[in-house]
Amino acid sequence: MTTQDTTAPAAAAGTITLSGEFTVNRMGYGAMRITGPGIWGEPRDRDEAKRVLRRALDLGVDFIDTADAYGPDTSENIIAEALYPYPSGLVIATKGGQTRPGPDDWVPNGRPDYLRKAIDGSLKRLRLDHIDLYQLHRPDRTVPYAESVGTLVDLKNEGKIRLIGISNVTMDQLAIAQSLTPVASVQNRYNLEDRGSEDVLQSCQAQGIAFIPWGPLAAGPLTTSRGALGQVAKEHGVTPAQVALAWLLQRSPAMLVIPGTSRVSHLEENAAAAALQLTPDDVAQLDDIAG
Repeated sequence: MTTQDTTAPAAAAGTITLSGEFTVNRMGYGAMRITGPGIWGEPRDRDEAKRVLRRALDLGVDFIDTADAYGPDTSENIIAEALYPYPSGLVIATKGGQTRPGPDDWVPNGRPDYLRKAIDGSLKRLRLDHIDLYQLHRPDRTVPYAESVGTLVDLKNEGKIRLIGISNVTMDQLAIAQSLTPVASVQNRYNLEDRGSEDVLQSCQAQGIAFIPWGPLAAGPLTTSRGALGQVAKEHGVTPAQVALAWLLQRSPAMLVIPGTSRVSHLEENAAAAALQLTPDDVAQLDDIAG
């Protein structure tokens, strides 16, 4: 693996190592937004989507998170079009286990036969012979969780997966997964306003598991200047979104942040947040946001 460029903006918050295998910068990129409205179909500007991905690498991003459900298929296809052949050191993480009946519709499917088809589809679209980090997108209540995770273990043993991650899980589900396999990452919703997965975050930190917060900007509200968020942003001369991302990075060394965007200008703004250092007083003000 190549050594991180420590002069790149995304490198300013330091690195995290996934299960002793891959070391990446803690400011990554989430590729959900390079799709159409409702995370459905083609983006409005496919060329801009590809520019975003290429610019992300220029900025030092070496961890890209996607899923077969984004589009569906669209995000993975665009990543391959923009970045293949992939540079050394780039980790592309994808997910399987959700189907898409239509825009904004998400239906879990954790059946073993479906997961096998899902990973084969991702490998083909991403033009890879294995996935560095493959994440079970969401537990399926109609399938025993151990059965779904066990399928990923089988796929790992077959060489199609290097590391296994899980997403949208409780502490009990994390424990079930860990009884079957080492867990490299957990991806749960977590941001300044929603800290419902605090127990999972703390467990990940204690065990050296990467915690990937989805919805880091709460799908928009944390980009607006209001209350403590607006005040801290004004004092530092930055945007509220940058403050919200910096807070996540300072919240825990286990945090691997993946803000998503479909515009280069927003990408550059997000990457710059890796260098923002909040003071203890800033953090105290922000910690009060979630009550």
